[in-house]
Amino acid sequence: MLKIGLTGGIGSGKSEVSGRLSAKGAVVVDADAIAREVVEPGTPGLARVVAVFGDEVLRPDGSLDRPKLGSIVFADPEKLAALNSIVHPLVGERVAELQAQAPDDAILVYDVPLLVENDLAPMYDVVIVVDASDDVRIRRLAEHRGMSEADAKARIAAQASREKRLAAADIVIDNEGTLDELAARVDEVWQDLRGRAARG
Repeated sequence: MLKIGLTGGIGSGKSEVSGRLSAKGAVVVDADAIAREVVEPGTPGLARVVAVFGDEVLRPDGSLDRPKLGSIVFADPEKLAALNSIVHPLVGERVAELQAQAPDDAILVYDVPLLVENDLAPMYDVVIVVDASDDVRIRRLAEHRGMSEADAKARIAAQASREKRLAAADIVIDNEGTLDELAARVDEVWQDLRGRAARG
């Protein structure tokens, strides 16, 4: 089993790369999706979040109001740390379950937004960083997520610097061009990963 840590700053196109690797046969473990799963209504995770942050982080239907919670924690490092201390252990447990279910010869891709921030690189055989300049990422966040420039910059500032992320990379996927260029680069990377997996 070859364990890949896939990361990239917000707006870099990491999810696009993750989807393309999945289509090629990688087993993708999406930390963001799991982070949403562990705080769904009725879960112990959501109960803990509400105990710390109060009912104002809930929508009327009882689900977590992510934008509201985001606006609270991204402005306050202590509150962000408190949220992470609730969510990260639950995500870790679920990831371990999914890993145990994957076949022995799998290329397992962990889609981990905060890989660098949480010093997780040593957990993986290969770290792939999807990279794009801050300007490109800010533009994408405005176009695709309707974020204001100030919001986009705040989210980027809350993550590791581009330099720090690139320093952790074994493989860099530059994603400032077209989707066709990205597809060609992902093809190259997939061949590389298959070679590494075959060599064991």
